[in-house]
Amino acid sequence: MDNGLNHFDSRGNAHMVDVGAKDDTDREAVARGAVRMRPETLALIKSGTAAKGGVLGVARIAGIMAAKETGRLIPLAHPITLSGVNVDFRLCPPDRVEIQSRVRTTGKTGVEMEALTAVGVAALTVYDMCKAVDRAMVIENIRLVSKCGGKSGVFRRDGEADWV
Repeated sequence: MDNGLNHFDSRGNAHMVDVGAKDDTDREAVARGAVRMRPETLALIKSGTAAKGGVLGVARIAGIMAAKETGRLIPLAHPITLSGVNVDFRLCPPDRVEIQSRVRTTGKTGVEMEALTAVGVAALTVYDMCKAVDRAMVIENIRLVSKCGGKSGVFRRDGEADWV
């Protein structure tokens, strides 16, 4: 049963893909997402006066920690050694915080899930830290922007500009 989904065996049972025979290569993935909020909430984040403290600093650490724990959070993801994790933010007035993660490794499997997990948990942390003043925030558009390395080569989502 070859349905193109590599996390299922020939009988349709879930399994962790064996990557043991693959070569180690340099790999990188970039993911992005956003949290939409009231303009007043964005102003609190920008000023650093949110009741729970520096929202983006805490969200950055949460995203980095999440990338490191992806193999424990996503059932069939491999636990891998990461060589670098960056989580960055852009304040986009009037009502949005954009989040980007860049994750790197040298290994047998890619870091797309780690990059996506970092963005998701960073966004959840922004929500958690600001929910007392804005429960209507929306986490949106979490997506893989690019990846390179490995047998499948390079992927770049159309229409995604590099962050400066």
